[in-house]
Amino acid sequence: MTLDTTHPAAAATAPVPSTGPTVAAALATASAPVELVVLDMAGTTVVDDGVVEQAFARVADRVDLGPALTRDEALQYVRDTMGQSKIEVFRHLAGGDERVAQRANEQFEIAYGELVDENGVDPIEGAGDLIDALRASGIAVVLTTGFSPDTRDRLLDALAWQVDAALSPVDAGRGRPAPDLVLAALLRTGASSVASVVVVGDTVSDVRSGRAAGAGLVVGVTTGAHTREQLLAAGADAVLDSVRDLVGLPAFAGVAGGTGVAGAAGAAGAAGVAGAAMGAASAAPVAPVAPAGTAPVEPVASVAPVAPVASAAPVA
Repeated sequence: MTLDTTHPAAAATAPVPSTGPTVAAALATASAPVELVVLDMAGTTVVDDGVVEQAFARVADRVDLGPALTRDEALQYVRDTMGQSKIEVFRHLAGGDERVAQRANEQFEIAYGELVDENGVDPIEGAGDLIDALRASGIAVVLTTGFSPDTRDRLLDALAWQVDAALSPVDAGRGRPAPDLVLAALLRTGASSVASVVVVGDTVSDVRSGRAAGAGLVVGVTTGAHTREQLLAAGADAVLDSVRDLVGLPAFAGVAGGTGVAGAAGAAGAAGVAGAAMGAASAAPVAPVAPAGTAPVEPVASVAPVAPVASAAPVA
């Protein structure tokens, strides 16, 4: 994995326009420039093909998770919570038994690594080219995941992508659907406001995290865990067939390969859901919930640029 921490984020944010009669219209007229794209990994930029479910199945064979759920119920819960922090999923499956949850999480990391060794790692077609095009256009790219740093970095090392940062829940505070990963990405890259952030993912948790962070644009893709209908219901502004279609949205008209014309799937997704799109004045950010014992976190409206990290060491 290569973390390029010298990548500059755009500094200016254009005036916020009023929301149009439909999200499609708002997408077409939004004027806030994109400074940061936050991309999910498994199912969004990295081919999953059921690997996460297979890893959970191996865990169930190796660890007694207790009587709280049957195996089928546990697997369905795994499907429903795709994108969330894996340790939080195991805490639920173990009925709150922290010792069992930690052991299960360790076994998940081992099982996922085994499957990577057996099957290899494949990017979603066009994902690497998209990352390169975004960064070449001055847009920062951060990859986020519910995996631990060890599993995350194992995938990134195999893919050899250059990104501005790669974040796991331990790097941010809480996993999805909390807004922490998106807000940590903003702070890490120095993007000027949440209105300049685009969040892309294949799960309901990805979408809800983007919405909770107040991201200017939240996009779903159908290459992973959840359906177009589920992503729209969760609040996605648009749903695309693949992350490679992102540059077809109007906000990316200036990116190499961008046309400013969304594909049929993206246009249908944008037109089919009510809510705020990038730069819409009525899209008030949702205030993130402060961790226990800390002062409440105010809604993020504008964040001063953060100086780039000098070291290019992998994220801890």
